[in-house]
Amino acid sequence: MHKSILITGGAGFIGSHVVQLFVDKYPDYKIINLDALTYAGNLENLKSVQEASNYFFEKADIQDADLLKEIFEKHQITDVIHLAAESHVDRSITDPLAFVKTNVFGTVNLLNVAKEFWKENLQDHLFYHVSTDEVYGSLHDGGFFVETTPYDPQSPYSASKAASDHFVRAYANTYKMRTVVSNCSNNYGPNHFPEKLIPLCINNIKNNKPLPIYGKGENVRDWLFVKDHARAIDTVFHKGKAGETYNIGGFNEWKNIDIVRLLCQKMDEKLGREAGTSEQLITFVKDRAGHDLRYAIDSSKIKNELGWEPSLQFEEGIELTIDWYLSNQDWLDHVTSGSYQEYYKELYNA
Repeated sequence: MHKSILITGGAGFIGSHVVQLFVDKYPDYKIINLDALTYAGNLENLKSVQEASNYFFEKADIQDADLLKEIFEKHQITDVIHLAAESHVDRSITDPLAFVKTNVFGTVNLLNVAKEFWKENLQDHLFYHVSTDEVYGSLHDGGFFVETTPYDPQSPYSASKAASDHFVRAYANTYKMRTVVSNCSNNYGPNHFPEKLIPLCINNIKNNKPLPIYGKGENVRDWLFVKDHARAIDTVFHKGKAGETYNIGGFNEWKNIDIVRLLCQKMDEKLGREAGTSEQLITFVKDRAGHDLRYAIDSSKIKNELGWEPSLQFEEGIELTIDWYLSNQDWLDHVTSGSYQEYYKELYNA
């Protein structure tokens, strides 16, 4: 069957890597990138595919049901990979309602439009919902999150993602839609919006600005290179079993403070600074409200059932990430200055 795949949030950090992979790997697929182009969506992430004959961009918000219906009809959408989301925990603490609107209401909107458009043959289509490990809450006594770990969201962000996960599974149960869900650990790599820990530190170290670390930096996260996540999404989309959940992680736990020290060491080397120079920029700040202590994903299921596993060790991925940021200062300048909005207007009349 010809595939016309709608990838929501395809101009964001993870979404842009997924779009690039699908456009390049599957020339017979029609790939429609739907993005509202909020602060974290950047079409410069997609310059390599913007001229591809199988790539199409639609500026739209998943909260707009009428526009979604038009896009489904226009492109005859056969499948959805849903990545569009508000995703920054700090922003969710200051503006929870924005996260409810996009992550919950927007997801249900998308489910409704897909259900109605596919109603004649629901079993021929797939709704793939990409989620986060934060829905599981915090690990305090060792162990790992598995697919059956009870949900225990601790922030407005994770609560909104948990709700959207539940709606996807409810639509599968109630309406017999073919759905699949994946929950992934923290991603890092090229094109990451600089409010996140790793790109923030790279940028601040380069510019000799303070490195703000919550609490004592003891919080532990499992890190996965973004291109490996894109490969995992490809694997789940093509090989995953409908109705199943797959946890995607790097088996790669790091304390925040240890990551920052590693970045300082690597940056000192690359910038020709004396060892230890950048560590002096570390500044401990008041811990974030409801800050989960530890996340750690058990990826055994996707490895054993679908054959996916990470391709890079963390130190390799960090080297690639630092090199990318040091080689793409223009991208960073545009993202942080807002001038990339002109690029949107010029290219897409967006």
